[in-house]
Amino acid sequence: MTGATRTTAHSAADDDVSRRLLESSATLSYDPMTEIDWEAPLPEDGYGLNPEWSTLYGTPLWDEMTEAQRVTLTRHEVCSIMSTGIWFEMILQQMILRDQYVHNPANAEFQFALTEIADECRHSIMFARTCAKLDVPAYFPRKDVVEAARVFKSVAGGEVAYGGTLVAEEVLDVMQRDWMRGENVLDIVRTSSKIHVVEESRHMKFARQEIREHMEGISPLRRRASAALIALGASVIVRSLVNYGVYRAAGLDTRRAVEAAANNPHRRSMMRTACAGLMEFLDEAGLLTRPAVAIYRRVHMI
Repeated sequence: MTGATRTTAHSAADDDVSRRLLESSATLSYDPMTEIDWEAPLPEDGYGLNPEWSTLYGTPLWDEMTEAQRVTLTRHEVCSIMSTGIWFEMILQQMILRDQYVHNPANAEFQFALTEIADECRHSIMFARTCAKLDVPAYFPRKDVVEAARVFKSVAGGEVAYGGTLVAEEVLDVMQRDWMRGENVLDIVRTSSKIHVVEESRHMKFARQEIREHMEGISPLRRRASAALIALGASVIVRSLVNYGVYRAAGLDTRRAVEAAANNPHRRSMMRTACAGLMEFLDEAGLLTRPAVAIYRRVHMI
């Protein structure tokens, strides 16, 4: 089911979307190696992300923390999100390559797919260098999640693959639009966020178009199954964004911090806001079924 092929032929309209995205890539792309001043010193009071996006913001524990702890926490949180981004971008690249396997290389769709992969490689290196600059260790999802993802990336295809892609891109996009404007956020994070937002906007358009194309003429059973699989993947992605190790790095009691973050109404509200556009599209595409909604509600995406 997840590896099912398209039920409709690739249309001229679909190719036109990809062609416009290719033109946009040629005129508006960035090289992180030259756009970011990697040698600039980091101000001690610079946050890793807007405090409002911290998992503990708005809790009594946040009020108890020193300013130095808040700075440290947000730097580790943003690097945890970036590390998760690298992990998922590697999954994404493999899924796109499989989806485009033996497709006509003359098609704009095929060429933009490879362009997206090249973008993702640059983004991953940019995130990796940012974390190294902040002197934050690599954070990874839980081992069971990593192993389950090996299966997912090997079998997911069609609307499931592009749906999982869209979830990760949309959620991070909303966050980074705030980070790139945050006056108290480190310049290195603001610039890397701007680069990612600009280039990922094309990737999201591509993913949405691919989902629409794959959804044409599919059976009700496949639609319901795909909706559930995308929702399950989304819940894993959202839960994996911030590693529990970030709380230990900030000198906090990990158990108390995890509990505070899990029950933080402000965090839940921010997550719902970040997912509003995504949920609207999934509903339009017929992928917001009742079981899927139940999964999204458990992780406060809706």
